Amino acid sequence: MKSIFTFLAVLMVMTLSAQNITITPASFNQTDEITITLSGIDVQQQWGTSDVYLWAWFYEPNSDAATNSPVTGSGGFGNSPAEAQFTNNGDGTYSYVISDPTQFYNSTNIDRIGVLAKSQNGASQTGDFIFNVGVFGLNLNNPTEAVSFIDAGNTLSIQAETGVTANYELFVNGTSTDTQNGLSTYTYDVVISEDSNFELVATNPDTNETLSETFQVLLTPNPTLAAVPAGMKDGINISEDNTSVTLVLYAPNKDYVHLIGNFNGTDWALSNDYLLNFDEAQDKHWITLNNQTPGENLLFQYLIDTEITIADPYSTLVLTPNNDVFIPESTFPNIPDYPSEKTQDAISWVIPGAPEYTWQIDNFEKPAKEDLVVYELLVRDFDDNKNFQDVIDRLDYLETLGINAIELMPVSEFDGNISWGYNPQFHMALDKAYGTPDKFKELVDEAHARGMAIILDVVYNQATGQNPLYRMYNNCNGCYGGQATAESPYFNQVAQHSYNVFNDFDHSSNATRQYVMQTAQYWIEEYKIDGMRWDLTKGFTQNCEGDEGCTNSYNQDRVDVLKLYADAQWDVDEDFLIIFEHLGNGGSRQEEIEWGNYRLDEGKGIMTWNKLTNPYNQSTMGYNTENNISGVSYINNNFTAPTQVSYMESHDEERLNYKNLAFGNSNASYDATDLPTALDRLEAAGAFFFTVPGPKMIWQFGELGYETSIFTCSNGTLPTPYGNDQCKLDEKPDGWDFLNDQNRVDLYNTWSQLIALKLAEPIFKTTTFTLDVGNANGLKKIQLEDTNATGNSIRYVTVLGNFGITTQSINPTFQETGTWYNMLTNETIEVTNTANEISLEPGQFYVYANEANSLSTQDVSQPSLLSVYPNPATQGFSVTQALDTLEVYDMNGRLILKQSNISTQDTIQTGNLSEGLYIVKATAKGNSFVTKLQIKK
Repeated sequence: MKSIFTFLAVLMVMTLSAQNITITPASFNQTDEITITLSGIDVQQQWGTSDVYLWAWFYEPNSDAATNSPVTGSGGFGNSPAEAQFTNNGDGTYSYVISDPTQFYNSTNIDRIGVLAKSQNGASQTGDFIFNVGVFGLNLNNPTEAVSFIDAGNTLSIQAETGVTANYELFVNGTSTDTQNGLSTYTYDVVISEDSNFELVATNPDTNETLSETFQVLLTPNPTLAAVPAGMKDGINISEDNTSVTLVLYAPNKDYVHLIGNFNGTDWALSNDYLLNFDEAQDKHWITLNNQTPGENLLFQYLIDTEITIADPYSTLVLTPNNDVFIPESTFPNIPDYPSEKTQDAISWVIPGAPEYTWQIDNFEKPAKEDLVVYELLVRDFDDNKNFQDVIDRLDYLETLGINAIELMPVSEFDGNISWGYNPQFHMALDKAYGTPDKFKELVDEAHARGMAIILDVVYNQATGQNPLYRMYNNCNGCYGGQATAESPYFNQVAQHSYNVFNDFDHSSNATRQYVMQTAQYWIEEYKIDGMRWDLTKGFTQNCEGDEGCTNSYNQDRVDVLKLYADAQWDVDEDFLIIFEHLGNGGSRQEEIEWGNYRLDEGKGIMTWNKLTNPYNQSTMGYNTENNISGVSYINNNFTAPTQVSYMESHDEERLNYKNLAFGNSNASYDATDLPTALDRLEAAGAFFFTVPGPKMIWQFGELGYETSIFTCSNGTLPTPYGNDQCKLDEKPDGWDFLNDQNRVDLYNTWSQLIALKLAEPIFKTTTFTLDVGNANGLKKIQLEDTNATGNSIRYVTVLGNFGITTQSINPTFQETGTWYNMLTNETIEVTNTANEISLEPGQFYVYANEANSLSTQDVSQPSLLSVYPNPATQGFSVTQALDTLEVYDMNGRLILKQSNISTQDTIQTGNLSEGLYIVKATAKGNSFVTKLQIKK
């Protein structure tokens, strides 16, 4: 801890801020010309700009409702107009002249005016300054701040003026201390020996009108030196009986920290009673709040060195002044009102003793890595209400598709309410725009009941300017802009790589590592999530400064720190699914292979994203260049195990079907830009995607041929030229209306069948397979062999497809003669010559097996209206609607159980069934349903 500055002069005041705004003349009427002057700030150093702008408002008599000036408010707070700019006086001060306040504010009923100075975009600003309008007005000239700090025994000089003769009375801690009458200026010196609250009252003797100013003087803080209590983590620690909360803040090079908030009747007042203790050995400030009432909201902030106000970096919920009012009550009920008149910036929100969520699924078993079929999902654009309940309501649809893992784009607290989420403020706080913690837990629970894992997209490469760890150590005194300082234990001053989004974390720092590991573990422990997809892992290095190329070279520091983070997650959940978005080339591809092999002998191994958008899209558009999709094979990519999560689409890529419809190939008799044709070609792409062993990912609504471009603006327009990404992050419409289009449902249906085959048939886990998928004529072939197959199990599969735009013949090179089965229709062909060519129309494909499979006739053409529960089941399950018939098949297609006339009150007994995955087929009133059932013992 650095030494506290010693006061040498008779009066040395440390205030919340040296920034000051004054008005000349001090007393004025609403038609008088006034000059507003800003002083006490190095704008260039603290704000990073040479320009200062005015933001102004006024109040009518007996009203606290503020009305903005049309002059300064025309462009909104984030875009001040030129006419609002201060004049730089060249001596460290800035001035702004208002010739007539009534015209400036467009009102003749002005009682008080409010002003602040700001950068043009509003990223930096002073506090609010309020001035009375009228000849009789009390202006407190010293102290100029609401709270000042003084060494014990030093003298405070109080100075004020009213502009007219007035009577003054000073109250200290509620006691009248000094009276002076018949003066226009007031001066009084008082020796400070304790924390004191002051009120100066001025009375106009002619009218008996009374004005007052209040301020606070506290003794210079002297923190108690004490070790952090044993067992306390950084952040918020709640006692078992929920009556005490211990707060721990790591803050090296900070002199002292106060706690402010709604606790113990303090009502956000600053007091040395809530000065945090200091642990010199750990550079940590801490305090314990006792006598808390379980179930009541605790709101608080840290005030660091009386300058920077932050929420706890490890907050699990925060209040924000500008976002919360736009969150619907139906999404997150009972959000506390933000105390905007008492503080600013984010507030930590804790409810000690809040009722705990009752988990329904405690023994969820994650899908094997090689079996993963991941559905990437952005809650914001998934359905109308943009919340977790929307996702819960659509889980049956995803289950019927065959999804066994949902990857949610970031849900931790991000800037604003409408975002992709890659602009994180608080890495451990759930963003309230999507719903409550209990609703998120319900989503996890409901997904687990259907055999689906929940994977969170997490962002530890960067944090925005509103992140408290950044604001503690930046060169603009806690503003949202500026730059990290050399003192920061968390952030680089300049990013050490080319992936410099927002503010760049220094992952070589132990402080950063502790923060990342603790926050990452929290999501596993609190929400029972099953995996994390780590965004932009190429940025986790300190060895790329000035050399962007090294991001594709092997970086040992990056390899080591990401293994460390993986270990931390496996310490909490030994089967945790870890995926890195690395997209490596050259040496960094070697990093991916090393991560894939990491602790593989223990059943672990780190997965990585495998982007294949361009070759698949070239194929679906009907172009025969750059169409080689062989990279979908982890073996071709030199990986030991299937640890690459392959995808044709992701949130970062253009939609396949947009380019199909906009740029597809054609000739006189065939047009890939025709919608039904384009959708058929996506079916073919699925056949050459899901049949290749290894984990796969679908980006939301890809299974319905979604075609809104990634570049589309929220108003539905597409900027020109194509590829202009100014609207890339804008909201996009959902795809649920597509279920009314049979061509799109056919695509959903085909992909669902392919996924079911992938999960059911052992051959799609084989390590013996070849791909012939880069031909210049667009013909593609995949062949698989299950060397362990016996009896009538499938030993061979051959996938054939024509991605050209003319009819062509292909040599299937079947692995044996005999009867072969179309795995999607169960139709057969007799093969007497394995080299006899097969004619394929453009876009046509076949998936052939040398034996029949059990799932070829299943119909999943609609999101299933049938649900079985509990799922997984142990001794029995029930159904959500009355059924005429119900059949249960094992994954080899054998009928295991059959019943008729089932009601919703019946329990179908499964105690004699072995653990594993089963197919449930049912009929009701002429409708057919198919869903999956997992049995666990």
